[in-house]
Amino acid sequence: MPRTKGSKNKPKTINDYASQIAEKQETIAYLNTEIVSIQKAIEEQKNTLKEKKSALKKAEKEVASLEAKKAKADAKAAEEAKKTEAEAVLKKLLASGMSADEILEKLK
Repeated sequence: MPRTKGSKNKPKTINDYASQIAEKQETIAYLNTEIVSIQKAIEEQKNTLKEKKSALKKAEKEVASLEAKKAKADAKAAEEAKKTEAEAVLKKLLASGMSADEILEKLK
């Protein structure tokens, strides 16, 4: 005996459009609230990012300022060391009996 076409286990569909519409409206409302909360979170993150960037710029300026001060202090210390060394050499030459005129001749 030949089989009939189609499945015999088809569920009978009841067109309950009202419940489907209500379900989809609930989904839409839920998604809208999710979108709003995500947008608020993004705005908060943007504000935090702005604050962090400004703090970073301020810290970078402070570092640059401190580096300039350090370089200036190092240069001053090197100059002082050279001056101290020159004075020590001068004292040594004077102590060895060399006259000031001879020392000036050596410096030229």
